[in-house]
Amino acid sequence: MARLKEIYQNEIVDALMKKFGYKNIMEVPKLDKIVINMGVGEAKENAKVLDSAVRDLEIISGQKAVTTRAKKSVANFKIREGMAIGCKVTLRGERMYEFADRLINLALPRVRDFRGVNPNAFDGRGNYALGIKEQLIFPEIEYDKIDKVRGMDVVFVTTAKTDEEARELLTLFNMPFAK
Repeated sequence: MARLKEIYQNEIVDALMKKFGYKNIMEVPKLDKIVINMGVGEAKENAKVLDSAVRDLEIISGQKAVTTRAKKSVANFKIREGMAIGCKVTLRGERMYEFADRLINLALPRVRDFRGVNPNAFDGRGNYALGIKEQLIFPEIEYDKIDKVRGMDVVFVTTAKTDEEARELLTLFNMPFAK
C-alpha cells in the first residue's frame, strides 16, 4: 500500500536534489494533498443524484465526502445560495499516496484512447489539475450500480515553487504525461 511513499522518501528525493541542486532536504518539493471534486449540476432538481455521487466518491477515495454548496445565487443556472451542488474529498498522508498509486497505475491506463495526461495543466504555482470524464475507470466502482456516468476533477497540490519542479515530481511518480 505505502509503496509510493517509500519510493518518494528514497529515490524521488535523491533525484530531485540532484536535478535542481537543493542543499537542504526540506527544499525538495513533495505532494501536499490531493483534492477530488465532483460537481453535480443535476442535484438542484433531484437530491438523490447527489447522494449517489457522494457514494461513488467515497468508494473511490476511501474517505468520507463533503457536500459543497453554492456560494452565490445564479439565476441563469437556477441555483440559489446555499444549495448543495457537488461533493469533494481532500486526501492527505497515507490515503493520498495510495490514491495516487491507484490513479496512475490502475485507473488512467483504463481510459479509452488514452495517450497521456495534459502536460500543460499546471497553475503556475506547482499544482496540477486533471479532469476525469467517467468514474468507471476506477476498479472499485461496479458498472451495474452506476445510475449515471459522472466526471471529476483531481488536483495534485504540491509544495513546489514552479511548474517545472512539480512536473518533475509527478514524472518521478510515473504520471503518464502526453509527449
